Amino acid sequence: MDKLDLRKDLKYLYQPSGKTPAIVEVPTMRFLTIEGVGGVGREAFQEAIGALFSLGYPVKFGAKKRLEIDYPVMPLEGLYWNADGGFEFDSSRPERMAWKLMMMVPDAIPDDFIEVMRAEVAEKKNPPRLADVRIETLAEGASVQIMYVGPYDGETATVERMLTFAAEQGYEVAGAHHEIYIGDPNRAAPEKLQTVLRYGVRKR
Repeated sequence: MDKLDLRKDLKYLYQPSGKTPAIVEVPTMRFLTIEGVGGVGREAFQEAIGALFSLGYPVKFGAKKRLEIDYPVMPLEGLYWNADGGFEFDSSRPERMAWKLMMMVPDAIPDDFIEVMRAEVAEKKNPPRLADVRIETLAEGASVQIMYVGPYDGETATVERMLTFAAEQGYEVAGAHHEIYIGDPNRAAPEKLQTVLRYGVRKR
């Protein structure tokens, strides 16, 4: 059995410090992804989450049983930007928020195996938007990030601190707002939720 310790190998990306922002180099990574437009928490958003998990877990367990590759299911991630163009989105207009939800999968899992598992899931359950889940690579590269602890609607001050830090280091934003949901909102109190906040950056 080939065991991939992704949480340990990628700890610097999924468990960063919550005290000080940091500039990191994010390697090219592979994800299951699904896109949409509209407010977080609305039906389309929830269906997209359901589609990701309905494929992500069968791929994980199928890989362990059939490919002898064991790895942890990685956290849900989201990229957010303005559907009308640009990285900045207006939180007062949630209907124009574009998003891409993602779940990292290791390179060792072949695309055709993922498609086999998709077909099996479709035959058994066929959840909404399963067919819309894609396999993509994301090359974020240089990024500023920090671990934020607290309710999702309280991120603003931490984001401002990140961007100020990046500017002081000579960087400007070059990527969408990126959140990695380490905490489970169904289990943790809002004030204890852990979310990695990240932006791709480039030297000015």
